[in-house]
Amino acid sequence: MGEPAAAPRGEGSSVVFGPSVDALRELVGEAESVAAAVSSAQVAEVRMLARAGQLAELDAAGASANVRAHDMALRSIAAELGGVLRVTDRTVQARIGEARELVECFPTTLAAWEDGRITRGHVRVIVDAGRIVPIEVRERFELSAIDRCLTETPNRVRAALELMAERLADRTLTERHEEAARDRGVRLVLGRDGMCDIVATVPTVIGDGILDRLTRQAQVIVDARVPDPADPDSTDRRTVDQVRADVFADLLLAGTPALDPTVHGDGEGALGAIRAQVQVVVSALSIIGHDDTPADLIGRAPIDADTARRLARNAPSLTRILTDPADGTVLAVDTYRPAWAQRRHLRARDQHCRWPGCRTAAIRCELDHTHDHALGGPTALTNLAHLCQRHHSMKQFTSWTVKQKTHGHLEWTSPTGRIYREDAPVPPVAFVPYRVPDPGPDWIYDAAHPDDPPDTGIPTGLSPDPGIPIEIGAAIDAPEPRAPMREPAPF
Repeated sequence: MGEPAAAPRGEGSSVVFGPSVDALRELVGEAESVAAAVSSAQVAEVRMLARAGQLAELDAAGASANVRAHDMALRSIAAELGGVLRVTDRTVQARIGEARELVECFPTTLAAWEDGRITRGHVRVIVDAGRIVPIEVRERFELSAIDRCLTETPNRVRAALELMAERLADRTLTERHEEAARDRGVRLVLGRDGMCDIVATVPTVIGDGILDRLTRQAQVIVDARVPDPADPDSTDRRTVDQVRADVFADLLLAGTPALDPTVHGDGEGALGAIRAQVQVVVSALSIIGHDDTPADLIGRAPIDADTARRLARNAPSLTRILTDPADGTVLAVDTYRPAWAQRRHLRARDQHCRWPGCRTAAIRCELDHTHDHALGGPTALTNLAHLCQRHHSMKQFTSWTVKQKTHGHLEWTSPTGRIYREDAPVPPVAFVPYRVPDPGPDWIYDAAHPDDPPDTGIPTGLSPDPGIPIEIGAAIDAPEPRAPMREPAPF
């Protein structure tokens, strides 16, 4: 294809790699070669470390105190290798354990890495997620996981693999979450120069909500700045990160931000009205308590079904999502707020930023016209997609271009002419296929009317053919999440 054309977009002009595009293309090719060489060396190191662990077992074979003999043999070998690798024997011993786990417990994953089909990051995600999968079905998990990794970055595929592993695990996420929640707590880690880290161990959905509220309050403060021409030094120059840390301290110590630039006169400012938001996708059967299929906290990780049900009970609205059971494609999105139908449909379809590899949740992204609105692009589902602020700016001010095909499929073209295909994400929650039952009333669960529970059937008129199985789930936009805990909450 030809070189990407330079065209003005929005308020700025595209950054074009004119004559340097050939140099960039050569650099990208070199990066591919280097990555392949690095991957090959990493696989060789893993196999070497695994053999070191096996050698320790052979050295300790037949010893009377076998456990201690094996440990001493392993320490000795680790110390020997540590001298060559210039790391401590403890570090080498830990890496030997990781290498043996990969070689002996995830051989299919290692083979895919060795063939160059996946990267070290993918391997780490597969192993981390697959530890809970019973050994007798682990190969099936590996094959499915590798297939998902072929077209996704490690960070983006992590949640999908964790949900996949949950469905094969012996213990449910709900059971493990209840056990893990007992270890919640807060600790102080001293740093240098009078600074420290405050580390809170809380349920993921709580942490996600905390960070969301801090970020949005900090952004309001930054946006409300008014420079003082008479005293330039008095202008607030804090970064969003710095403001977020200050708001965090103010909320904990005083219950409200100490400085609220949105306050005018004696009235209250806008900061106090900001509440945490999280984006969750959960199957309908989990909502009504028929099963404990984990939900997906978009952009983070799976959450247990109990937490998802609590969020659903307190949510101001639910969006019903119908998906094709064969490939997970979103067929329809239903809501009781028609004015939001288009935005909710796109949020359900996209789930996250649609730039290749980015996993920023859609609730933290901006809706972008694929074909610029100023150049005649329509405000339609076929011309809209979510982009985070960083990648929205890159689309606007660099020579990256994008086309939107059918069903939300995006085709990105880099300045060197490389094409990156970005399919609409498959909902990671495994909805159970249902055949359309007898006609029944439509339902939308409204938290304002808790006495009207949702019907367990699927509404009529939403399947093109009564014999075609469809799947049903719900997307939750939930303010102020609260974790399910049997013990009193620590805050």
